[in-house]
This record gives sequence, C-alpha cells and structure tokens, in this order.
Amino acid sequence: MRFLVEAPGLLTTVQDGGRYGYERFGMSPAGPMDRRAFRIANILVGNRRDESALEATVTGPTLVFDGDGVIALTGADMDAELNGAPCPTYRALAVHAGDRLSMGAAKEGCRAYIAFFGGLDVPPIMGSRATALQNRIGGYEGRKLAAGDAISVRAEGPLPGNLAGRQAPRPVFSRDITVRVILGPQDDLFTREGLDTFLTRPYTVSNDFSRMGYRLEGPVIHHVADGNIISDGIVAGAIQVPTSGQPIIMMAERQTVGGYTKIATVISADLPLIGQAKAGDRLHFRSVAVEEAHRALRQEEQALRQLEESVSSAPAEMPEKQYRIHLNGQVYHVKIQRIEQEETPCIRSI
Repeated sequence: MRFLVEAPGLLTTVQDGGRYGYERFGMSPAGPMDRRAFRIANILVGNRRDESALEATVTGPTLVFDGDGVIALTGADMDAELNGAPCPTYRALAVHAGDRLSMGAAKEGCRAYIAFFGGLDVPPIMGSRATALQNRIGGYEGRKLAAGDAISVRAEGPLPGNLAGRQAPRPVFSRDITVRVILGPQDDLFTREGLDTFLTRPYTVSNDFSRMGYRLEGPVIHHVADGNIISDGIVAGAIQVPTSGQPIIMMAERQTVGGYTKIATVISADLPLIGQAKAGDRLHFRSVAVEEAHRALRQEEQALRQLEESVSSAPAEMPEKQYRIHLNGQVYHVKIQRIEQEETPCIRSI
C-alpha cells in the first residue's frame, strides 16, 4: 500500500524510536514528542513499538490510500474523518484503495500519530528512519511532508485478520499540567528563593515551542550568579534556565550540548505530557526522587505490555468499509461489514 499526501498539515514528519548513539557528533536523536501515544499506535496495528509512523503537530494531514492496509490514530484529537465519516482514535482501522483520511486542528492536545501496519518505507540513516529537522536527515528527504509526497508501507503479503478493531483507552488531555522533575544537575547554582519559585509557581507555554524545545513564561528564577556554565550534555526533558530566569524544556530535537544552567529534568514518564502541550498551557513542576521516576517508568512499561497482551488476544473483527451516500438531498454515512456467518454483507448506519 502507498498513500499520497493531499495536504500536509502544519508539521507532519516521519518518526520512529529515535536515532541514538550519535550525540557526540552533534546529531539530535529526534523521535516522537509523545512516546506513549506513538508506541500505542504501533501496538494497535501490530508493529514493534518504535516502528516508523507519522507525527502531526497542531493540524493533521489529508492522505489518500491506493491499497489495503491497517492504520491507527492516537494522541491529539484532530477531528479525523475517513471518507467523510468520523474516524475514531485509539483504534485500529482497515483502509482500502481510494479511501481518504482527513484531519483538522487539534481540539485537545498538540500532536497526533498515524501508525501503519508494516511501517513506512523510507531509508534508515544511522539506524533510524526518524526525521531530524534540525540536521535535515531521516524521514522523507530530511524534511516535513508536503503536498504531493507519496510514501509506501513496508508490509508484504496479506494483512493479518486480527488487527482491525483493536483498541486502547483514550487519554484525557489537560491545559493545566503537573509534571514530575528531578532537581539538578546544577540546582546548586540557584538561590533558595529561585528553587522555591520554580517548584511553587506556574509557568505558561509561550508561542516559541517546537520539537527542539519549549520556552516558558512566568516568574523569574533567580541564580546565585548568572545562568552560564561550561557547556555540557543535554538529555530530553532537561530544563535550562538562562540568565533571564525563564525556563526552557529541551525536547526530542534538542541540541546535544548547552551552556545554560539546568535546574531540573522532567522524568521520562511525564515527557509525553510536555509533548502534548501547546501555547497557553500552564505547567507546574513537582520535585521527586530518582526512585519515583524509575517506578513510574516501570509502570508505563507494564501498561504497554498489558496492552500488547490484551489486543493480541482480542477476537478478530471482520474488515469494514465506510461510505458517504447522497439520497434525495440527504447525506448518509454507512459502514458495510461482512459477517463471516452470513452470505450477504450487513449494512450498519453510523
């Protein structure tokens, strides 16, 4: 199967689990901003968790398929429609030649994911298919998707019959977010007042947010001296505070080193909350110990394993197609699903 990009949305890129091991050369790992939603999408279509998929930011793309496949949409709700009918999220869906998936603006959250059974047929670079926009490599020609692009799916042979219908719980996205952080590594370069401000006052996501990082606006965080240090390594979730006292959260396409003081680091389990935040959202920071961060990560891993087990054991659902029918001036959305025991198709109204 292949799909044609009819409209790309604001920022749609190919991502996979990320490109690791090259940070010492200044290469950003890239990868998804909401790793949890990304992995769930892949689980729903029967892929390994970090298989290549699409990430859409703020507004989603419009895609036209030229063959049969299975897709799943997770993350932000972008009012997706398949052939003009509402398209559910957090559920595997069968698509067929001529089908058209259209997505609008995010009603809640910021980023949506579209996974395809078999993954996307773009060349791996340094062991990854992830698009690194800052480095201009990976994904589709190292850039965001544009109208007219066509990408094939790597799946070969017939589609498994037990994919369509798999589903997962849909999360609730909030515009008032509390994230857990581990203080340091330079928390000693801030005054006690500065640390208290960081941990007790809310900060707002500014208009300057991207896959590289989020600039926040709020009360000034005071340093003992200033915000400059000898450059050292930066990990995902590191919170830099320059001399201005306004924090910056480093994200998937962060630079690999930086020379600003880092007051804390967002724990891995809470990074997806940042990835779904957008301008105007409020963030609150809560300090936790490393042990709690480890526990949260183990709990997330356990939840993903349970999801894999539950969807793989779910009974197969026969594939269905959706149509928009114009009759006597009225528009009807119908699904046609073939029931295995019957000789004729069963038509269900949406």
